[in-house]
Amino acid sequence: MPSHRANHYGTLVERQAAERYRLDLERCSWHDALRPDGTPVEIKAAKRTHADGQPGNFKIYDRYHEQLRGANGWYVFAPYRVRGRGVEVLAWEMRHSSRLPRLEWHGGGDHRDAQQAKLPIGAIFD
Repeated sequence: MPSHRANHYGTLVERQAAERYRLDLERCSWHDALRPDGTPVEIKAAKRTHADGQPGNFKIYDRYHEQLRGANGWYVFAPYRVRGRGVEVLAWEMRHSSRLPRLEWHGGGDHRDAQQAKLPIGAIFD
């Protein structure tokens, strides 16, 4: 999927997450929103199944994960499927940044000058 489409769908999921969890969207380099008490939240969206049949993954970046951990932050995970021009979120999970499954860091190319971990949807949603 082209990056601009993934970005578009991710933005739609962020808006839904903000409404669902009463978050204030505040996009900066390492988080997407703030809880009412000011705690940072990173919203992660993943397409459930890609056009090639492969399941989606949530991408976590080491630098931003460490900042979120240092700020006692949270993640919102949301697998989705495309519906027309929008998205249908299939499940929601808000999870403290200290409660992620073990992450396997690897090179993320030049993206964000960071290591990344791909977290399968099934690692969050059984």
